[in-house]
Amino acid sequence: MTEIAFHFNVPDKLPYACRLLRKVYQSGSRARVVGQVDTLAALDQALWTFSAQDFIPHCHSGADAAMLTHSPIVLATTAAGAEDAGDVLVNLGAAVPEGFERYARLIELVGQNQDDRTDARQRWRHYADRGYTITRHDLAARAI
Repeated sequence: MTEIAFHFNVPDKLPYACRLLRKVYQSGSRARVVGQVDTLAALDQALWTFSAQDFIPHCHSGADAAMLTHSPIVLATTAAGAEDAGDVLVNLGAAVPEGFERYARLIELVGQNQDDRTDARQRWRHYADRGYTITRHDLAARAI
């Protein structure tokens, strides 16, 4: 069964996602990141620029098969139908990613604005109603 973790009170999702994906990459795992087209474009840019010492190989889901095979991080608008499913699915979107159960881990990033929190509550209920165990990581609690 997929391990689900919610990371709440993320002050800025893109830098946080970059650090998270760096950890995924350094662990030797593969990840797929799902979200809106504009969010994924901004993440693509952020992955190129967030650290002068790190390179995180990634591509978009529309890349050719060879690129998808060699890229540990794939950016996509959906998790459904992915032949290149990785170990980890990172959700930057508002909805439950279709096909999330094909991944060993799902990480939900939740910002500090009310709309993001409301959407996250709905996703939490969706997973809990289906019997998934959910781990909560509250970044606000760490700042204390």
